[in-house]
Amino acid sequence: MDKELLKGSTPIVVLSLLQERPMYGYQIMKEIEAISQGALAFKEGTLYPILHHFEMVGYVTSSWSNSEGGRKRKYYAITDEGRAHLAAKTREWRMFRKAIEKFVGEEFA
Repeated sequence: MDKELLKGSTPIVVLSLLQERPMYGYQIMKEIEAISQGALAFKEGTLYPILHHFEMVGYVTSSWSNSEGGRKRKYYAITDEGRAHLAAKTREWRMFRKAIEKFVGEEFA
């Protein structure tokens, strides 16, 4: 998949997952890969800077928690600001998708 296409959809993908429940980074990467059936795959070098940026601008919060095996993991949770940003980006994505479908047709959607 073209990295430029991924870049524009990253906020929607990550924040949508966090809307369901708090998750840690590796868990987010695996969920994205599973849900997209391998079409979308984020590496640590891509995902963690996004999460840190989201935390800096107030879209997510983070907290450390011990996992079942006793390992500490940093969990990320979406904030109200993150939900508002997700809603705006989702509207934007839908408008963009409708415009592109006029050129390529819905059968490719």
